[in-house]
Amino acid sequence: MKLEKLGDWIILGFGVAAISWGGPLIRLTSAPALTVAAWRMALAALILLPLGVRGWRRKEAVLAGLAGAFLAAHLAFWIQALRLTSVASAVVLVNTTPLFVGLISWLLGERIERAFWSGVFLALFGTVLIGLGDFSLSRTALLGDLLALLGALGFAGYLLLGRRAQRGMSLFPYVSLTYAGAALILAFLAWTKKTLLPPRSDWPWLVLIALVSQVLGHTTVNRALRRFPAWAVAVVVLGEPAGAALWAYLLFREALRPLQGLGMLLVFLGILWGLRSLRR
Repeated sequence: MKLEKLGDWIILGFGVAAISWGGPLIRLTSAPALTVAAWRMALAALILLPLGVRGWRRKEAVLAGLAGAFLAAHLAFWIQALRLTSVASAVVLVNTTPLFVGLISWLLGERIERAFWSGVFLALFGTVLIGLGDFSLSRTALLGDLLALLGALGFAGYLLLGRRAQRGMSLFPYVSLTYAGAALILAFLAWTKKTLLPPRSDWPWLVLIALVSQVLGHTTVNRALRRFPAWAVAVVVLGEPAGAALWAYLLFREALRPLQGLGMLLVFLGILWGLRSLRR
């Protein structure tokens, strides 16, 4: 592997680690989750807009706006799913994103090898083991599971549109437009529920969420879309649940059971196996 490509993979891994801080940090807030998501995107957009005021082209700007809508849908569906079904069910189902990305990429004529599919299923099995103790059944669980799948579709659209838009658009103009579009949609949804303004005690955590999970994490993932196929990036993002479990252990001292450790190992091996096809 070329040193430049290795560096790109390391940067992407850093970005996934940053994204995985989102869940533990959100737990430190008291505002409704939709409000947290809206301010996460709004603060990220405000930080990046000065870097992306130029280089907007009409066609790519439209694609960036659509990507922002898919990102907002991902967050809105994902947040509501967490309220209706178990965390484990929601995490497993929302991480089916690579399956949708791979299927859509294949339908669009991109060659997807067997190593990708086997790696994704191995990583998903590891994700199941990470959250095994949290699975539960309830009357509303089916609706929550459906919303988590819609959240996965939203993230898949966000990745695929991001790769397409950045063919003729620089990174910072793209992410600033995308984040701003998502922020407007989420802010409107929070406003309709009369929960737009968070309590003062949440602001330090909101700033950290915006800086770490969004500006550093998602922007790094979007950078990777300029260098790798969307399905390959989606496979690496499967490492988020393992990272979140690790940060929860470090931050909240949540116990890590041997089964969770095995799940993390399987996620890591699944990612490596799924990326084998890139070498071919």
